[in-house]
Amino acid sequence: MLNLLFAVQFSNAEEPESPSEAPVIHKACDFRCSATSHKKPCLFYCNYCCKKCLCVPSGTYGHKEEYPCYNNWHTKEGGPKCP
Repeated sequence: MLNLLFAVQFSNAEEPESPSEAPVIHKACDFRCSATSHKKPCLFYCNYCCKKCLCVPSGTYGHKEEYPCYNNWHTKEGGPKCP
């Protein structure tokens, strides 16, 4: 239920109108990246993935299987794109 809340809550997020505006940091991504020592890149990619997939898995690590879009998006090198 909580995962559905995250997906619904952030599905209507607005994009910044210009590059000078600060990026929107979703509360779900802030929590997802709270336990990492690489907070800045984690937040960047989490927000990027949240914007595309309209979801963020529960917890601070793992649980990607909850959302196939978030789980199956990979970098050119084949690694996971979403934290």
